[in-house]
Parts: sequence; structure tokens; C-alpha cells
Amino acid sequence: MTLLDFRAGAASAASAKSLTGPAKSLTGPARTIPDADPDRPAVRLDAVSRRFGTGPTAVLALDRVSLGIAPGEFTCIVGASGCGKSTLLNLVAGLDAPSGGTLSTYDSRVALMFQEAALMPWLTVGENVELPLLLAGTGRGARQRRAAELLGAVRLDGCADKRPHELSGGMRQRVSLARALAQDADVLLMDEPFGALDAMTRDVLHDELERVWRETGVTVLFVTHNVREAVRLGDRIVLLSSRPGRVVAGFQVPVARPRRIDSAEVAELAATVTDALREEVRRHGR
Repeated sequence: MTLLDFRAGAASAASAKSLTGPAKSLTGPARTIPDADPDRPAVRLDAVSRRFGTGPTAVLALDRVSLGIAPGEFTCIVGASGCGKSTLLNLVAGLDAPSGGTLSTYDSRVALMFQEAALMPWLTVGENVELPLLLAGTGRGARQRRAAELLGAVRLDGCADKRPHELSGGMRQRVSLARALAQDADVLLMDEPFGALDAMTRDVLHDELERVWRETGVTVLFVTHNVREAVRLGDRIVLLSSRPGRVVAGFQVPVARPRRIDSAEVAELAATVTDALREEVRRHGR
């Protein structure tokens, strides 16, 4: 399990840009969401379904999901437990294949970040960040320079020689984010990465993630059970139905950035999304 977030990047390395190319600037101007090209989004799903098993015991996890995500967009996916949110991320990451429909990331590099940091305990922090670059054949000096840059980007300067057990949970998640960014990903998939953290640490990491996203222009697809978190972070929120997961609603987030998770504007939109989610759960009886 600990190598899954690297496999997504490694699987696309042959058809994508070289991982040893110039690093994306983390100090550039604040980014803006570009107008989506309807013919070339960053990610497109057309009537994608995923069925597990065969015959009468088969489980339909996703049913004809259609979704386009613009380059640089921060899209949050919410839905009841078991509605197929993680399954959708695995499909986009290339870790699984659809049972029906079509899915394209247009040769983009894709990185996947899990709820658990999944760091290698026998490696230092710096070596954990370097690992995707090592797998891509990057030289030692270039790996170390890139790792130092990324650790600085997530505010972990001076931690490269520490071991994961010496860090707090929030710091380990920052290392995991730096490792995902080391793949120079065009699309970053995040599966409830802050779900196990306390509220204060989660709030700090929201700020850090938003800052890194604005500076790199990476496309983010973020799965969460926390509706307020989705409103705090997202440009758009996509609501999936209870299993089988279908797209039942979409909500643009017009709240100006930077946002506070406890602001009245965030709370108001979160209440609207929560009402829609509750109606879906009630309608499906789970």
C-alpha cells in the first residue's frame, strides 16, 4: 500500500513529460482559474462505470459518471460513505480500470495522496520525498535539491534528515504532499488526506495546500466527507449519490479567497450542500 501514490506517477512517466525536467516554480504570482477548454479539460470522465464481481453478487460502485475538470481547477467530491469516491480516484490514477465508459487525463502526470501519510519508516524525510525521483532515474544531486525545495514549499526546512516517527501527524502529511509534488504532477488526487487530523492542524494544512495549489497551478481532485472542508478549499463541489455513485449535483463556490472554514459564507454554502447530501442519503435509505 505504501507505494501506491508512486505507482500512479510511474505508470504515466513513459507517456508524460520527463520527471527530470525543470521544477515548477513555487514562488510565482497568485494563480487564477483558466477558462476550461471543453475539448481538452485536465480530466474527463464520460459515462464511467465500475462494477466489482460478476453475476447476482456483483457490486456496482459507480454508474455512468460524467465529469470534466478544468486545468488548474480545485474540485471537491463529497458523498455518503460507500458511494464510490475513492473508486473514482483510483480510476483517474490508473490504479483500476472502468467497467464501462471512457476516462482520459490527456497524458498528464497524476499523483495520489492518501488519508495516511504512508511514509517509509526506514527512510529519512528527504529520502521519502526523493523516492519518486529515484524511481524515475533522477541523479542524486538533482533529487536532493528538488527534495529540499519541496520541503521548503511545505514549510519543513531543516527536517530532511529526520525520520517519520520524529514528526507530528500534520508534519507527516506535509511530507506526503511534498512527495506527491515531487512527481511534478499535473493532476493531484487527494483521498481525505486530512481526515485523521485534529481541527487546528487541519486548518493549518488547508492554508498550506491552498498556497501550494495557487503557486503551482496543479489541478486538484479532492475527496472528503467534510462538507465545510470542501467549501473551504474548492472552486467547485460535486455531489455523488449513494451507491451506485452518480453525479447528482454540482455547486460552484463563489466565496472569495482566502477563506475561513468558520466564516458565515462558508457555513451558508456548506448548509446547502449538506441538505442535498442528506436528501440523497434519505432517498436511498443509507
